[in-house]
Amino acid sequence: VKRSGWAVLNADNEYCLKIAAKADCNIAYFSMDEKNPVIKEHCKKGGIAAIYENGYVTIKKGDWKIRVDKATHIPLTFNGTVEFMIQNVLAATLTGFLWGYKTEDIKMSLATFIPSAAHTPGRMNVFKFKEFKILVDFAHNPAGFIGIKEYLSTVEATEHVGIISGTGDRRDEDIIETARIAAQMFDRIIICQEKYLRGRKQQELIDLLLQGIKEVKPDMQVEINNSGEATLKHIIKTAVTGSFITILSDTIDNAIHRVTHYLDKELEGK
Repeated sequence: VKRSGWAVLNADNEYCLKIAAKADCNIAYFSMDEKNPVIKEHCKKGGIAAIYENGYVTIKKGDWKIRVDKATHIPLTFNGTVEFMIQNVLAATLTGFLWGYKTEDIKMSLATFIPSAAHTPGRMNVFKFKEFKILVDFAHNPAGFIGIKEYLSTVEATEHVGIISGTGDRRDEDIIETARIAAQMFDRIIICQEKYLRGRKQQELIDLLLQGIKEVKPDMQVEINNSGEATLKHIIKTAVTGSFITILSDTIDNAIHRVTHYLDKELEGK
């Protein structure tokens, strides 16, 4: 980043604060907490920030602030239920403001940007079937899984089903932790280690996932099917009315294509 440029950083993240301490450019922060000490000190010095306050996405500069819009009015936030998407909106809003866009134009853009497989592939893509729903997301680390868990806690369903995989270039503990989180948010789990072993053996990743699941729910029956096509076909065939199926896939394009294919077939009445 040039000295005259900007670094848009998360004031709630310790690693971003370390980046800010070394950066040789302008700094702007965003935060989910208006009372974050970093935000307070930054704005006290005349700095610019984006904050989430009282349900609003807000720009703060020095002593003044302007509310851009309520998070519940912004489709990307899923009615204000997905914290990491609100964080993304804060970062995007702040970036637009720094570029010189008017807040009204930013508000309009946020209101009309609809999350979908076309616009945001692998980021909270929800497909509505007649009897159930499917969510496809590329969450592959503990932080991502926690974000999904927080969202699912707001979703009413007769059964929460999860299709998960491990990412080979992550630490053992991180892979195990994702499985622990999965066990907390799903009633039923299928491990589908289809691709992206990234230096590990398939069974090694499966064993780490099983370890994490069993630590939380020792008696949980876990299915293993390493064919994405076969897994999806099976899960759709066995889905109960009102269930919510979450696919945390290592092959997002394939997952979206397959789910779209089955949804199209349903719409065509086949």
